[in-house]
Amino acid sequence: MTPATRRAHAPRTPPPAAPLDAETGAGTAQASGTGHASGAGHASGAGHAAGTGHAAGTGHAPCHHGELLQGVFLDADGRRCAGLVTLPLAGPGSRADFVRRPGTPPEALTVVPAERGKAVRAAVLAVTECARRAGLPPSGGQLRLTGDVPVGLGMGSSTSDVIATIRAVADSYGLRLAPDAVALLAVRAERASDPLMLDARPVLFAQREGRILEVLGPALPPLVVVGCVLRGGAPVDTLALPVREATDADVQEYERLRTLLRRAIATGDVRLLGQVATASARRGQQTLQHPEFETLTVIARRSGAAGVQIAHSGAVAGVLFDPAAPGDLRQRVRTCRHALNTHGIPTTRTFTTKELLDGPAHRRGDRPARPDTSRRPSRLPAL
Repeated sequence: MTPATRRAHAPRTPPPAAPLDAETGAGTAQASGTGHASGAGHASGAGHAAGTGHAAGTGHAPCHHGELLQGVFLDADGRRCAGLVTLPLAGPGSRADFVRRPGTPPEALTVVPAERGKAVRAAVLAVTECARRAGLPPSGGQLRLTGDVPVGLGMGSSTSDVIATIRAVADSYGLRLAPDAVALLAVRAERASDPLMLDARPVLFAQREGRILEVLGPALPPLVVVGCVLRGGAPVDTLALPVREATDADVQEYERLRTLLRRAIATGDVRLLGQVATASARRGQQTLQHPEFETLTVIARRSGAAGVQIAHSGAVAGVLFDPAAPGDLRQRVRTCRHALNTHGIPTTRTFTTKELLDGPAHRRGDRPARPDTSRRPSRLPAL
């Protein structure tokens, strides 16, 4: 579909807690007229919050590289919650530019490209919430999205669009919303959200509720990840995947993996982290059934990797290496990449979590991510 604009209609008095439909027509959205976002988020914003004239705002959001762990876990009250731990990826992301037009009805909202329905729903929700916080009437405007996150691979492309949109709308009102407020709006816009509104700390995140179940530690240990795509990189329709009800035994196993991952992060044990990620990926195979999965794990083992990780709702995968392990890291990575390509598993980027510690992930969340090469102790020029 070529870029176009569509009018988005927001119903005037829907039930505030009604779930949002996951798929709507291109460029249209329906959203509740009340905001459930919490947390501080006000900024000075003089000049943005004026009641006349156009007000522009910009927002940015990163993507991720699939999950290290995903399943069903117990929250602090012992209640079952779907949760995940993502593997952040510095670099690619989404940018949203929103031009607010005070005096126009809030339903006069257009988006380019037109097929970004989830982002439009996020814009409608964010306009209502931000107008309430700013003490202004909600108004329409135009949303333009650009970015370089591959779609359909499980890298959080839709969440990246949604979060960038929410931040752009808030910026147009002179506001900066707290992460928990952004998370709740994102969940309402797309039913389930990745934790891309947070910093690079590893967290167990309830993606359908927009809340942190546990902060697992201050940072992931240093990892080198050889990225690849399964099924030839064909997009995965996450809504078409079968839903498997978690049993008590499943929850017990997920809680065991959660404990091991917490220990791996606390001690910097990449080998243990790789075991957890591989176990989670293997359980994900019950739904995804990637034909190359066993080949992927064999290549990882033979090239001296700590394990593998996958997107539990997509085709992206990674082979995890410990840069501190004995031996020639570059040679192990080259061996791995060659074997993957030889077996018909296309490799993508090779990256390190040091980029998250030293680079864009620690910059302000509403600023554009830029390549970072100035403070990498491991250097790793071949990667």
